Amino acid sequence: MNIKKNLNKNFLLKILKLLGVGFLFCMFFALILFVYYSKDLPRPELFEERQLAQPTKIYDKTGKVLLYTIYGEEKREYVKLADIPQNVINALIATEDKNFYTHHGVDIKGIFRSILINFRIKKATYGASTLSQQLIRSTFLTLEKSIGRKIKELVLTIELERNYEKNQILEWYLNQIPIGTNVYGIREASRHFFNKELKDLTLAESASIIAAIKATSYYSPYGKNVEALLGRKDYVLSRMLDEKYITKEQYQEALKQKLIFEKPKTAIKAPHFVLYVRDYLLEQYGEDYLKENGLKVITTLDWDIHEKTEKILKNSKETIKAYNANNIASVIIDPNNGDILSMIGSRDYFDDPYPEECIPGANCLFEPDVNVAIYGLGQQPGSALKPFAYLTAFEMGYTADTKVLDIQTNFGNWGGNDYIPRNYDGLFRGEVTLREALAQSLNIPSIKVFMQMAGMKNTIETARDCGITTLTKPSSEYGPSLVLGGGEVKLLDMASAYGVFASEGLKYAPRSILRIEDYKGNIISQKQNIAKRVATKEACQMLNNVLSDNEARAPIFGRNSSLYFADKKVSVKTGTTDSYKDDWAIGYTDSVVVGIWVGNNNNEPMAKKAAVAVAGPIWHNIMDLASDKYFSEPSE
Repeated sequence: MNIKKNLNKNFLLKILKLLGVGFLFCMFFALILFVYYSKDLPRPELFEERQLAQPTKIYDKTGKVLLYTIYGEEKREYVKLADIPQNVINALIATEDKNFYTHHGVDIKGIFRSILINFRIKKATYGASTLSQQLIRSTFLTLEKSIGRKIKELVLTIELERNYEKNQILEWYLNQIPIGTNVYGIREASRHFFNKELKDLTLAESASIIAAIKATSYYSPYGKNVEALLGRKDYVLSRMLDEKYITKEQYQEALKQKLIFEKPKTAIKAPHFVLYVRDYLLEQYGEDYLKENGLKVITTLDWDIHEKTEKILKNSKETIKAYNANNIASVIIDPNNGDILSMIGSRDYFDDPYPEECIPGANCLFEPDVNVAIYGLGQQPGSALKPFAYLTAFEMGYTADTKVLDIQTNFGNWGGNDYIPRNYDGLFRGEVTLREALAQSLNIPSIKVFMQMAGMKNTIETARDCGITTLTKPSSEYGPSLVLGGGEVKLLDMASAYGVFASEGLKYAPRSILRIEDYKGNIISQKQNIAKRVATKEACQMLNNVLSDNEARAPIFGRNSSLYFADKKVSVKTGTTDSYKDDWAIGYTDSVVVGIWVGNNNNEPMAKKAAVAVAGPIWHNIMDLASDKYFSEPSE
């Protein structure tokens, strides 16, 4: 009996030794694998060093109105954990990792539980990856299914948990995870699903976003599996109830809520202006940098004024069509710093081209996406160019009281023909002052000012100095018709150049950006717009006085035309080309400049009406609202 007991005891000891040796061998082998697979792994400290790809955002001048976002492959905006609603956090933990705050990166119980469930249903359906493991996987590793990748995942997860607090890991997770096509992080998901900020999400909406994490493509609210998404949303709510994050009443109420998902769209405000800014940013920083480095661009745009101006232009569609015009563009500038307060490059960016069968760039009367304010379509300024000749003459010592003859005049042979122009009304007035000639936009006296008093070369140099960039040919190639609008110009240039008159001789280059900040809020670009004096104060004051003289222009325009303001001093000049292809109205106070162009994109002529009839009323409405907001305090 004793011999048998001893044999059994020895046998058991041998078995235990073998098991011990086997265990040590397994541990040694596991250690070797651990070291092998972890030797080239990234340090978990990289989480603090790395910057998640974030888009560049373009704002109005207040920095509060988001105009446009330049995304890369990942649409994301980082948000601190403290700003994420508790319902979102609870839904995530209840569904994805209920033991998140108690495990050390790997949920051993969860692993065994999932193994048993998978064995019972004979299908590898349930996993046991913790939030920390999911974060590591989505950040540093590929999606390959192998033992090697799993070991790497475990190594990094343990290191992550050892180095960082749970809430920090949770914050990174909620900003890193994909939740839709190119949509990353919980804040962007809230906007993508419901066009809401995080703080405004309901319990059901929070649960539906968390529901989509499991399979973002399959559970997309815009695909064919919406019912599946809603079903998983209900499952998330049930998990929150089981884990006592919500009450039975909250659960029942959330189940009843009908979810309305936001339709996917490209969000853009002030599109022509924003794309103008974007082109500059692309040139300066490059596309990849803008898509990944989270710049905040504060522009000069006054959203309040711009939005109201957009409505005026949209509502002008039928009004201008009565004159066979289909498009209109406007620019508003602050003449005291060059800031572009508004730029609208077509009547309605979101409208359809007209006619429908037109070929863009060839025969469209209206092309909504073309920014007429900055791209030359062959527009000519008509009489809107005359003030540069008069300003030059005033600089040379002539005054508003200087007289000139308004009689039929042959200005010589130009282009193979004698140039004998007529005034708009076909009349001659004899001797007139320069005040009367400019205020009434008389052609013959203006050509005499241009040719005989100011001189062609001097006038062109004045226009260039003020900001007209398109008059690049030698002065000898233009001829007398230039002062009547024979050269091509851009609306932005014209508004900026009139800003010189408003600032009494100081030139500010058009400015669209106030400052650029990096993702941490540090200012990386903030250029001051330096003024350059290009005309004397006295000459500009004389010009401004003439262009605001309602009595002087009354014989042609009438005392109550659209150019007149009873309660404010506004200087203004209109322009209509001989062919009636372009109508202009550009006016200003000492605080704001408003310029508009009316016509057709393909340069088809309009009805034979002066600009005061076509462009004037629309310009008046814009100037009225702009000058009400931007006005100078009266001097004491």
